[in-house]
Amino acid sequence: MRNLSNTIKRLATMRNATDLHWNASGPDRLTDLSDFGSNPGNLRARFYVPEALADNAPLVVVLHGCTQSAGGYDLGSGWSQMADRFGFALLFPEQQRANNPNLCFNWFSPEDIARGSGEALSIRQMVDTVVHKHLIDTSRIFVTGLSAGAAMTSVMLATYPEVFAGGAIIAGLPFGCAQTMPQAFDRMRGHQIPDRAELAALVRGASNHSGKWPTVSVWHGTADSTVNAANAAAVTEQWCALHGVGPTPSRIESAKGYPRRVWCDAEGREVIEEYSITGMGHGTPLEVGGDEGCGKEGPFMLEASISSTRHLCRFWGLDCAADSEAPLDTSARFAYRELAPAANRVGAEVGTRAVAEPVGVNPAPTIEGAGKVIEDALRRAGLMR
Repeated sequence: MRNLSNTIKRLATMRNATDLHWNASGPDRLTDLSDFGSNPGNLRARFYVPEALADNAPLVVVLHGCTQSAGGYDLGSGWSQMADRFGFALLFPEQQRANNPNLCFNWFSPEDIARGSGEALSIRQMVDTVVHKHLIDTSRIFVTGLSAGAAMTSVMLATYPEVFAGGAIIAGLPFGCAQTMPQAFDRMRGHQIPDRAELAALVRGASNHSGKWPTVSVWHGTADSTVNAANAAAVTEQWCALHGVGPTPSRIESAKGYPRRVWCDAEGREVIEEYSITGMGHGTPLEVGGDEGCGKEGPFMLEASISSTRHLCRFWGLDCAADSEAPLDTSARFAYRELAPAANRVGAEVGTRAVAEPVGVNPAPTIEGAGKVIEDALRRAGLMR
């Protein structure tokens, strides 16, 4: 249970935060996708197809964070710019306020994170529709997201691993670490994250998959006070166990001055990469200027002199040979840092589903008095009618 005054303060901060509905200052390049299935998660579907899209093109599924729209996240991250440049299709599932007042994907809700159910099934239905309408190469479908969208990316990789060749989790959490709202808040703070074996078992239990697992790219700011960076370590542990690689990376190199840890399988294939963006808070790392820059700086879209969007295009092989760039700078080497045991991880704060903060008091006032204060705070935050 958390301090009530702290809860109210964070609610007020969220209330005053600027949403990423940037259509007034930039073009919404996305088109609505209709008739994509039963849509049990009641999500909106949007997509982008460049004029030069060829048959058997790749598809990238992009999941926005809390308070964001699909169009706003595209504008900030620059994904449609990269789609124009390299000729792949984009799908943007979008949360609706009827499902979550903060526009967070419900990554901890049991009915939304199970194969064949809720929001996970809605996204799967969207993918199937785009694949058939635009003759997508089913061996080159990828998924990425920020924050709650990153946690939902973990869900999609776990529940439909046969669909995705790879995924990227930006300031997110491992699959299955929370099943209730209070658990979600604690996990985002870094509290009581399951250990490596349990995390892997959660993914294995999400489907009957018996083939190769998707590759995974993990991005997290070291100064993230919304989703503690312990979650990046947990995501890496989860997928290291699934890919059968040890905790020690195959190599550590520098990418734009930031440490990039890489794990390779027995065949030498890069299956996991982890970027620690030193000093960055909660958001998607951008490089707006420069030759490989794209996107637009804004709330939770953070200039860091490295474009996660551009680097993911490279990691997934979406960039063409004619536009290939020099390999990553590996001149700087970093000492290996042992991943902290899950039981020792602490930190962070979060906002999800119908409220932006777990409700609690210490010391506790009367239940009746606390309830009124909490309800008033939720109404002021626009999270309760």
